[in-house]
Amino acid sequence: MTPATNYAASDLQRDTADSLQGLVVLQFGTNWCGYCKNAQAVIEPVLASRPDIVRYLIEDGPGRALGRSYRVKQWPTLVLLRDGQEIGRVVRPQDATPLQDLVQSASR
Repeated sequence: MTPATNYAASDLQRDTADSLQGLVVLQFGTNWCGYCKNAQAVIEPVLASRPDIVRYLIEDGPGRALGRSYRVKQWPTLVLLRDGQEIGRVVRPQDATPLQDLVQSASR
């Protein structure tokens, strides 16, 4: 499956991420990562059903400060923020359930 969007280098800084309002997903990965490509089939439908959640696809890797500040170790990692505060994360989703549970819990 071709991803609907691509990971891109981001100049988003941690202090800016911490000040984001509303629900935001920071999705860390790379365009060449097999896990990232495979996970798109799980991620896209879940997030497409939640237009209230803003998503940033952030290209991650060695020396990328934002990923390190969130202690990202594996791709893809989706960090859900509410008003800049992490409320949960999903790492390498293989089915929709963990991500669905996370976004549903954000609505409570």
